[in-house]
Amino acid sequence: MNELELKYGCNPNQKPSRIFMKDGSDLPITVLNGKPGYINFLDAFNAWQLVKELKEALGLPAATSFKHVSPTSAAVGIPLSPELKRACFVENVEGLDDSPLACAYARARGTDRLCSFGDWAALSDVCDETTARLIQHEVSDGVIAPGYTPEALAILKTKRKGNYNIVQIDPNYVPAEQETKDVFGITFQQGRNNFKIGPHLLENIVTANKDLPETAKRDLIVALITLKYTQSNSVCYAVDGQAIGVGAGQQSRIHCTRLAGTKADTWFLRQHPKTLSLPFLPTLGRPERDNVIDSYINGNEEDVCADGYWQKYFTTQPEPLTVRDRISWLSTFNNVALGSDAFFPFPDNIERARKSGARYVAEPGGSIRDDLVIAKCDDYDMVMAFTGMRLFHH
Repeated sequence: MNELELKYGCNPNQKPSRIFMKDGSDLPITVLNGKPGYINFLDAFNAWQLVKELKEALGLPAATSFKHVSPTSAAVGIPLSPELKRACFVENVEGLDDSPLACAYARARGTDRLCSFGDWAALSDVCDETTARLIQHEVSDGVIAPGYTPEALAILKTKRKGNYNIVQIDPNYVPAEQETKDVFGITFQQGRNNFKIGPHLLENIVTANKDLPETAKRDLIVALITLKYTQSNSVCYAVDGQAIGVGAGQQSRIHCTRLAGTKADTWFLRQHPKTLSLPFLPTLGRPERDNVIDSYINGNEEDVCADGYWQKYFTTQPEPLTVRDRISWLSTFNNVALGSDAFFPFPDNIERARKSGARYVAEPGGSIRDDLVIAKCDDYDMVMAFTGMRLFHH
């Protein structure tokens, strides 16, 4: 099959719609269940490239959660601490520690749960039963993987009243070296971005502090590969083998850094003892809990601890998360990796990143103010490598 008709394109009025192979060859995917749409496939193919590259670079199973053609997070299969399991809502999942792929998915899906609502998941390895059980309990549009065990496939087919989108991709598929894109009836052509991201990109350390441990290299690689498949401008914070804050598609880089930093802060504060001990009503579902936790941490639309509000969500009135709580807790995180898809034009990005625990930085370099950015890193005894490689993605 070299062509697959879709219901419509990005919007219902954009018809007809299809995916197809221009050279007449077979599509490298098989739809095992459901009926994925245009945006679903955009997410699926970008997400698959990300996890495939992460697996090749770090040798660990990888997973990502995609929404509107940018990752909300990506992670490799590192075991979760008890606190992390609670923050990701996976503390009672049997067999989690025995499945690195499930650990990767739990991290990726649990990082930015608001943005992951209704996401598309990608897995670098054959989906096992444990990973399928994790996906089963999340609000998700679909998943792409190189294969599924019979048990996993049976579980996933029960989602969305049997209509959950399940796509299998040929892991050996290699796309053409040239890619094209039509905009306003005009065809663009370029060579694929086949640049390999690995430790060699981190050798040009330009700061006074040149101590870059292996764990930091791993996290910087996670950040850079995530950025390679994130709509630009983009900035990514990563720690412990996972992207914890992605700022995508902003015109100003400082806005990317702030957005991603706020997400990273939220991720850390999800693990605060006060957050982990919130006395939720047993009737509250996962999506509702996510919204309440976000409001509890960031003080958004409503004060969920106030009289008249807390009764809707909790069995008892919780203690607020104070400014002092936030500052004290966030100050304990000091080994965060920070990646940028292009150079930092001003040192304000470093100032903001440091507030979210950034210690290791990887960016292309090449700004006329590189000296000021380096000096700001030196002020905080941070380590920064110039990769020499821009990672714009549009």
